[in-house]
Amino acid sequence: MDDKGKELKTETPAAGWTEAELDLTTLDDDLLPAGHRSGFVAVVGRPNVGKSTLMNAYLGQKVAIVSHKPQTTRLRQLGILTTPDFQIVFVDTPGWHIPQHKLGEFMVETTARAIPDADIILFMVDVSELPTTEDWLLAELVERHKAPVIIAMNKVDLLQPADLHSRRDAFLKLLPAVGEILISATRGDKRDGLLEMIIDALPEGPRYYPADQVTDTRTRDLVADLVREQVLNLLHQEVPHAVAVLVNEFKERSEDMIYINATIFVEKESQKGILIGNKGRMLKRIGVDARIELEKGLGTRVYLDLWVKVRPKWRRKEDSLRQFGYSIR
Repeated sequence: MDDKGKELKTETPAAGWTEAELDLTTLDDDLLPAGHRSGFVAVVGRPNVGKSTLMNAYLGQKVAIVSHKPQTTRLRQLGILTTPDFQIVFVDTPGWHIPQHKLGEFMVETTARAIPDADIILFMVDVSELPTTEDWLLAELVERHKAPVIIAMNKVDLLQPADLHSRRDAFLKLLPAVGEILISATRGDKRDGLLEMIIDALPEGPRYYPADQVTDTRTRDLVADLVREQVLNLLHQEVPHAVAVLVNEFKERSEDMIYINATIFVEKESQKGILIGNKGRMLKRIGVDARIELEKGLGTRVYLDLWVKVRPKWRRKEDSLRQFGYSIR
């Protein structure tokens, strides 16, 4: 059986609600309550401001990979939060930055394309730092569109109390907003308050996805990202950013075992050596950690077979970007 036969688990779609409140099996798409709200929320911001962390927290499970390194998210990813009264379709986007190669150009274009179709734009910033050039450039792009903007000032847990008012004022100068709030996506500060702001700004509308669907990302893409996440977590400097992962095989070997064969591509022989490590120890550690995350998501045992290959300057080559799924369709 190929990857269409096994999907990542989608239990507990919304943190903060009880199972009784979220009995999605009883939700009939044809019997929506009066005043049902729905819409697409583009989550935008510069790299490493906490966009994926926030979306995962609302969904109650990992849909987007997370690391402390910038530019972790490369693809547009949907996170669908459904309750009886509303459906929010979060559109997690790559961090807005000044691109240095074609991969960067693809990531910036992916973010730019998510903005015009959004019903709400959730502009996330890192309030523990002053606004950057990237914040201002993104604000200029967002302001061209008519969707209401909510500014989520994240990482308030890292902010010195004495700096709170000056930082808040600095970010409010970026662009007009219908709402702003200081939050901590990781610790949970005001996370529920932000969600209420989003719900209040949603238009009335239908349910765009089935009640039990949490994402539209292909299983193979999620698998590749979970492998890349471990590279980001375990390696440093330029190596993680030069990595792409391609899933070659995804087969159900038995009722409780899935075989996955994947290749990790890097740009240089030196990067390959670092990734493999002394006597293969680093590659083995990456494989073990990735397998643990895959088994959590797939709900079954996983046999993960990893290989490493060199593809020189792949981030600058359109044919390589297309092969790895980084192309505007």
